[in-house]
Amino acid sequence: TPAPDASIPGPAAGQSATIRMPKFSGRVYFSYGRKLVFRLTTGGLVQPAVQNPADPNRNILFNWSEYTLNDSGLWINSTQVDMFSAPYAVGVQRADGSTASTGRLKPGGYNGVFNALRGQPGGWANLIHTRSDGTVLRALSPLYGLETGALPAGVMDDYINRVWQKYSTSTLTVTPFADRPGTKYYGRVSGGVMNFTDGSGAVVTSFQKPDASSVFGCHRRLDAPNDQVRGPISRTLCAGFNRSTLLVNSSQPDSDAADFYKDNVTNHYARKIHAQMADGKAYAFAFDDVGHHESLVHDGNPRQAYLTLDPLN
Repeated sequence: TPAPDASIPGPAAGQSATIRMPKFSGRVYFSYGRKLVFRLTTGGLVQPAVQNPADPNRNILFNWSEYTLNDSGLWINSTQVDMFSAPYAVGVQRADGSTASTGRLKPGGYNGVFNALRGQPGGWANLIHTRSDGTVLRALSPLYGLETGALPAGVMDDYINRVWQKYSTSTLTVTPFADRPGTKYYGRVSGGVMNFTDGSGAVVTSFQKPDASSVFGCHRRLDAPNDQVRGPISRTLCAGFNRSTLLVNSSQPDSDAADFYKDNVTNHYARKIHAQMADGKAYAFAFDDVGHHESLVHDGNPRQAYLTLDPLN
């Protein structure tokens, strides 16, 4: 069933439009040239899923921002977790009139990401979707690249195997809470399983060796429930795998972005996006917020928020 048309005409080039943000957690979609197609199904809204070749939005240039607005303030971020597409920045105006923003690409950065993916061997160029008229629409995330066959299923196997080998004879220390530095967990691989113990030596959670989908999606064998033990450990592991820091630093999370993506086997999609961001920050995988490397702004008492739609060139 088609969803009711809730679209708002966008501003002309160089102009702005003001909208009122509902107080909840949601998305703001924007598209160029054509309205997006939303449908209703039993249980909710069907949102665009362009990894599906049959999705009606597949040939539309669009993107979205995510936000939460509640009594504690506003959190708004740019995201590349599902795809890299039409460039934009997010910002907030604080009560004192000052502003903060993030998500802006460097000059030339939009095409720079696509060109970098084209130059990366191993199937990464296959993430790029180009419309029949030659318009480059997006690069799919590597998780969707695996699902669609654009990337080989074993694209991360070499790195994962080296991590499992290293921690069969040494210990991985995870300190998942920046505000609780005394809470530490210790990981060792035994019998093909990475077991984490607490300070008393009791096993608190265990992980089977992940595959590339588990790494890129931070799910399946790296599932992260919203708890105080497994979830925080898994988030940290997921970040370490995507950033390829687990072999160079046995204390995680690694806070130094200079260490990220240095291995030949890494999340090259995330690497190339971060490299083209003006402030280095992006949401290129689900837990890119580990260590605060995500493109997010927050204010407890905001006056306004901004979505700035940047040029494609």
